Amino acid sequence: MEITEVRVTLWDETRLKGFANVTFDNVFVVRGMKIINGNSGLFIAMPSRKRSNGTYQDVAHPVNREMRRMLEEKVLEAYDVELLEHSSLL
Repeated sequence: MEITEVRVTLWDETRLKGFANVTFDNVFVVRGMKIINGNSGLFIAMPSRKRSNGTYQDVAHPVNREMRRMLEEKVLEAYDVELLEHSSLL
């Protein structure tokens, strides 16, 4: 499976830094991944929905560490590019 496109929308909050939409193999899109500034740096959070008991459940997520690492790497690279492009417009 190949990540063929990552689109990032910047967000300027203390912890929430942006949203990402990721396309796989030019045929499948996962929207609403969050780019979070955590205690140990940036990471991505999968799109989720609130359950009736108040907890949250991921709508989509990687099933192994390798895929999560690859996904996070690609999204954070796209985030860095978007930051650079945005800062050059200021």
